[in-house]
Amino acid sequence: MVGTVVLALMVSYVIARYRFRFNGVLYSLFAAGLMFPMTVAITPLYLLCRNLGLVNSLLGIILPGIAFALPQSIIILVPFLQSIPNELQEAALLDGCSRLEFFWRMVLPLSRAGVATVAILTFVGSWNGYMLPLYMLNDPEKYTLPLGVQVFSTQHSVDTAMVLAFTSLSMIPALICFSIFQKQIVGGLTGAVKG
Repeated sequence: MVGTVVLALMVSYVIARYRFRFNGVLYSLFAAGLMFPMTVAITPLYLLCRNLGLVNSLLGIILPGIAFALPQSIIILVPFLQSIPNELQEAALLDGCSRLEFFWRMVLPLSRAGVATVAILTFVGSWNGYMLPLYMLNDPEKYTLPLGVQVFSTQHSVDTAMVLAFTSLSMIPALICFSIFQKQIVGGLTGAVKG
């Protein structure tokens, strides 16, 4: 989650604040990434992770998880960063603030709602991830919560009470996140569609 937020914030800042030749193409490329589901890429992704020795490790889930969460995060963050007035940056530069200081002191606090939205959506998406851990993890000791539910189901029987208890427990962190940060999520998504 942290890797996704940090990378998305840096890429979004470059797309939103800097003018270069392929600015729109880069943004469109990330928008096109939303149309590329993990289902299509899971087999080549598994082969790549197997060749790199990432199968049955947390890194084999984290790195592809970051890659597949980046498009959504960038699409949410770019409008936030574009809404920061250029005059604010010019005033900060005149006051002796470097571009990096402007990013840390001005951009991050002003885009807090967007960053919170991206962090929460990324957390919930990775917490509920099923397909990627299913392919990457072979050891039942390393299963994530959604994979743990399938342990209670066999071909001929299902321990319904355990499945429901496990599912209820796995929903608690997501429900807590949404209930605590509801205002930031709504504000973040509302700000992402500004014209």
